[in-house]
Amino acid sequence: MINLYNTQIESLSLHKVGNKSRNEPIFLSNEPYRLNDEITPLIKEFFFKPFREKEENYFQFAHDIDLEYNDMYLFATKIFNNPSDIHDVSKVITKHLFEQSNHPHIKNGEVYVTYLTNVSIDNNVVDAIGIFKSEIKNDFIELNENESHLDMILKQGISLDKLDKGCIIFNYKKEEGYKILTVDSNRYDSRYWLEHFLSVDAFHDENFLTKKYLKFCQDFGKEVIAPAEDKKEEVMFMNRSMNYFAKNDEFEETAFLNEVIDNPDLIPEFKSYKADKGEKYSIEDVSSFPISNSAVTDARKKFKNVINLDTNISIRLDFINPENAEKFIEKGWDEERQMYYYLAYFNKEV
Repeated sequence: MINLYNTQIESLSLHKVGNKSRNEPIFLSNEPYRLNDEITPLIKEFFFKPFREKEENYFQFAHDIDLEYNDMYLFATKIFNNPSDIHDVSKVITKHLFEQSNHPHIKNGEVYVTYLTNVSIDNNVVDAIGIFKSEIKNDFIELNENESHLDMILKQGISLDKLDKGCIIFNYKKEEGYKILTVDSNRYDSRYWLEHFLSVDAFHDENFLTKKYLKFCQDFGKEVIAPAEDKKEEVMFMNRSMNYFAKNDEFEETAFLNEVIDNPDLIPEFKSYKADKGEKYSIEDVSSFPISNSAVTDARKKFKNVINLDTNISIRLDFINPENAEKFIEKGWDEERQMYYYLAYFNKEV
């Protein structure tokens, strides 16, 4: 978890980067930008708002051979070792971004490189580096007052409501490639920002593993349990899985399987499915890890406990205790209609 409420912007370097393939120029400021009391709160909200509104999916600098070959990792380390060098390094970072801006779809824009202090992450207060880019320009009208009338002048500028791209590099977990948060409002060129400019992979922490394992379970339910049993058993398996993650601080696979899979014959199926597809979810060698409560909450919001029938009827199984479905929902076969049915027991309508 991060908290940017008390974060301060200690320095801001402002540059402009064009599209290299269109022969657009790069502009590097000689000096850092001098912030004032009027613009500082506005620019802080502009930079930080997207990170408060999105899921905390962390990344880390990566390289196939060694982190020392990752340019951005080296730039970040140089800044953290000597924050007074940030303006000079910000020019190198902007040049690096310019070299990656060679696809026709990539827009030119302003680049902001900031040094941040008093940043809270995982209950640790650390420094951080913020790199942000604005691309989309909006029309606005400026009114000039003359002696007898008002003039309207059409101009273009940056809207402070939407940051196009940005990342925060925390001075935390350096040995693993630093912990990084990133946002990108323009998905059409996300590879250029994540892969080519930052060169990052997902950070394999408890948040990542919790989300990946629950997604793996969801697909197992859909591809194995539903065909072998029925949709109700798929939904109830995921309900039990969610409840296991919600009530435990640590995940242990054997205990998990014994608790959430009713049919013992499906346990070997689960292990076989994991051996076959675990790499896709980055959990092939994972059997225990700390559970992230926030990741469970996010996953529960996305999972729909719904049985959709081909008669355009849906049954929502919204139970805190999944055993309620076993008690109060029955599935059967009607010989006369040659159709399946669900029977629901209740005391009163609410």
